[in-house]
Amino acid sequence: MRIAWRAWQELSGLLLPVACAGCGRPRTELCTACGAALHGAPARLVRPSPRPPGLPVVYAAAPYENAVRAVLLAHKERGALGLAGVLGRALAGCVRAGEGWPGDAGPLLLVPVPSARSSTAARGHDPVRRIAAAAARDLRRAGLPAQVLPVLRQRRAVADQSGLGARQRRANLAGALELTAGGGRLLQAGPTQPGPLRHGPARPGIQRGPLRQGRVILVDDLLTTGSTLAEAARAVGEAVGAGRESSVHGVCRAAVVAASPTAFEINRN
Repeated sequence: MRIAWRAWQELSGLLLPVACAGCGRPRTELCTACGAALHGAPARLVRPSPRPPGLPVVYAAAPYENAVRAVLLAHKERGALGLAGVLGRALAGCVRAGEGWPGDAGPLLLVPVPSARSSTAARGHDPVRRIAAAAARDLRRAGLPAQVLPVLRQRRAVADQSGLGARQRRANLAGALELTAGGGRLLQAGPTQPGPLRHGPARPGIQRGPLRQGRVILVDDLLTTGSTLAEAARAVGEAVGAGRESSVHGVCRAAVVAASPTAFEINRN
């Protein structure tokens, strides 16, 4: 059923009249002006206020408003899968903006923030993972070794985040994410070539330790309060034996397509 739904989504995009996802202009999936709003400016450092404990450094492509908001919702909720490429390009720009790490050794390991299984089933696709895959392709075309590692999963149900404040979101997400079986081993070893990810049981005797060959970039489509990325950083940091603050400064960074407009105010200081 899911395969048939995906096929219909892609076929309908070819056969039915197309309009810009950002402004509705006819006969184009994304017009030049809306594309420029998404990735026409350099990626910028963003930080929500208040900043949740454990939030890593985050780069975003554009404020979540107007055309950018419409494009993200079209891809996420209305199955406009053809937009994944342009969203991935915007995300890749954010990954590159935060690329300068000490030593700069190893591949870029893009770790998508997981969606609830029920949300993925209802949508017929995983929007963040799809955008991450497009970003990894864009990075590899530019000569940067990059691979998507979907090693995070929800270990308990969480309430709908809409309508919750920053403190409520932190409480809602606290301890909600964990690494998949073998996820810590994959992060510590660092894959060397792009290819299908195969999860297996964790090997006995594998000790938690620092990342050896890769730079972990947590990726999501949107940053609002930062609670989700902070929880993802906690899960990764615990898995590789790092404390909360060391996970912020050493283990991982983050990139998102868009962030709430107020999160960009850091750039004015």
